Amino acid sequence: MTIFDSIILGVIEGFTEFLPISSTGHLIVASEFLGINQNAVTKAYEVIIQFAAIFAVMFNYKDKFSIKKIDLWSKIFLAFVPIGAVGFIFSSQIKELFSIQIVAIMFIIGGIIFLIVEKFFIHIDKQTIDNIEDVTLKQSMIIGLAQVFALIPGTSRAGSTIIGALLIGLSRKASAEFSFLLAFPVMSAVTFYDLLKHYHEFSDANLTTLFIGFIVSFIVAYITIKLFLKFLETFTFVAFGVYRIIFGLILLIIFN
Repeated sequence: MTIFDSIILGVIEGFTEFLPISSTGHLIVASEFLGINQNAVTKAYEVIIQFAAIFAVMFNYKDKFSIKKIDLWSKIFLAFVPIGAVGFIFSSQIKELFSIQIVAIMFIIGGIIFLIVEKFFIHIDKQTIDNIEDVTLKQSMIIGLAQVFALIPGTSRAGSTIIGALLIGLSRKASAEFSFLLAFPVMSAVTFYDLLKHYHEFSDANLTTLFIGFIVSFIVAYITIKLFLKFLETFTFVAFGVYRIIFGLILLIIFN
């Protein structure tokens, strides 16, 4: 992997991780176009840029990472349980789902779902929960169950959690914020699992490439979180739904 590849993938990870457009799907497609083989270096790189995204959440929500917020985090970790359990039990089966065709189909399906939800959600916008700390344990569990669909490549972890949150009464902004914080236990678990499983591969990795990827991913993710919330103050998720459908169709045309 070159420094150019590192920058491109770092930008893609940082920009797409917290948007409802599937970071995994974009990274798979980008790797195909760049001709990047899955080896020790690329595996180490993926772990590093995921770790950078975790830091971006922590820096954006420093006030939430406090013992005083134990009630909020109990709900977030409850929402983490379903995907943690299913992902651990069916990890080998999930890996077999990774293909451009599945990514493309799930992009389209996810886009259609966003458009349907927005069409009905807009009528109840004023009756929603705006503060994520007002989310109940039951609502947290429902969001967690929705997140399980993210195990299918191309679905998007952010997308599935946001859809689940919208359907049970959270505002667009609150849905996005809950998704950001829920990313912390999910991505931490994935990152540390990969570190334990592939720690020996870091000795063969290009440290300069890894460092550049980390910095790029962190900066882009940090800015993206802030801009995404500003975007939701004025706009809906319709644009993401349309983008997903168009991107999925393009993938089907190119790779079929």
